[in-house]
Amino acid sequence: MIRTALLVAGKDLRIERRSRVLLWQVLPFGVMALVLSGLALGPAHAGNSSAGPGLFYLVMLLVTLLMINRSQVIEGSSGTRTSVATLGLDPAGVFLGKALALAVELWITGVVVLAGAVLLLHTALVGSAEALPSVLVILAALAAAGTLYGALSGGGQGPATLLPVLSFPAFAPLLIAGERSYSDALHGGSLWQWWLISLVALVAYLGIGILLYGVLEES
Repeated sequence: MIRTALLVAGKDLRIERRSRVLLWQVLPFGVMALVLSGLALGPAHAGNSSAGPGLFYLVMLLVTLLMINRSQVIEGSSGTRTSVATLGLDPAGVFLGKALALAVELWITGVVVLAGAVLLLHTALVGSAEALPSVLVILAALAAAGTLYGALSGGGQGPATLLPVLSFPAFAPLLIAGERSYSDALHGGSLWQWWLISLVALVAYLGIGILLYGVLEES
């Protein structure tokens, strides 16, 4: 399973490196979404650090939905499906590999958007640095849940609106936990309860994906 996961993750990351979609489309989209979110607050509130955590995770949610569709379109192509079926790859390993690749892409984007929040929204640099570990955990949980719900929504073949509708109940608690942990880091609060929620969610979605990904891909 681990070998399959590394194989699939390497394949997805090589595709992204060669296509440069992450560099030329996703990263600029994330930065522009953050800028527009700040402008929507108005000049009097754009630098309000209390809005930074919520805007950061709102932008990352949009990026996550974009990258899930991208990941599932790659996996849903006829050639890829035929290769997976021919090689007899373990569905659990495929799930872990796609979730890992998506997590790496979200981590890269998250670091850039987090830096943008510091520069554009004037969130505290020290607090943002303290929030970084919790951000990485939340983004990993989003990647695991997103990979699972991407398969549930039809692997990129279903309506574009289906994924956000299906994934909202899974993403909402993660976004709340992420926003609260980021806010607590900025204001010196306790992070342990949000860390616990994030880690439990990550483990839960990884476990569900390992058990059910193959069934969802065949449906």
